[in-house]
Amino acid sequence: MSRVIVSCFGLSIDGFSAGPDQSLDNPLGVGGTTLMEWVFPTRTFQRMHGGGGGDTGVDDDFAARGFANVGAWILGRNMFGPVRGPWPDDEWKGWWGTNPPYHVPVFVLTDHPRASIEMEGGTTFHFVTDGIHTALTRAKAAAQGQDVRIGGGPATVRQYLQAGLVDEVHLALSPTLLGSGEPLLTGIDMPALGFRCTRHVASPHAMHVVLSK
Repeated sequence: MSRVIVSCFGLSIDGFSAGPDQSLDNPLGVGGTTLMEWVFPTRTFQRMHGGGGGDTGVDDDFAARGFANVGAWILGRNMFGPVRGPWPDDEWKGWWGTNPPYHVPVFVLTDHPRASIEMEGGTTFHFVTDGIHTALTRAKAAAQGQDVRIGGGPATVRQYLQAGLVDEVHLALSPTLLGSGEPLLTGIDMPALGFRCTRHVASPHAMHVVLSK
């Protein structure tokens, strides 16, 4: 049975999971890349992006865990790209080039219809205009019993949390302060939703916290 998971999700000390002013130069907002500095050197990240080598250890273990048994993803519109409003054309196909790191079906939440895009490596982007529940139903069907990973951004994760649809959350608390941006858990009562901390492991670069129901 498919679980719905959030994995490898960066969180600043002051509670933000993206910086302000997302743009082509700052996909995670101003300062947002500091949230993910723990993952960049890992073997998992390096191999995903065509490199060799990379660090092993705690950070790599969590990075690899985030891709294990994932059969489909759900992304918010902002996570797919900086284009706003109706799609002006079919030119934008994501941040990741011709071979995105997903390699499974990806369902993108949007208010504006667009035809599915088949990419190299097994990734197909499907655009869902009728809400988070429909996206999840389609993702679970595509996952065929494997997990569905909610990839972000923060607003999308918040919607799924508030709807009680997430089974597990892995947060990587990074030693950085953003000051402003998109908060992740502000105003969400995680214990009331049934979550408790089931694991926490520190590395030199992040505190990894797993919250499970």
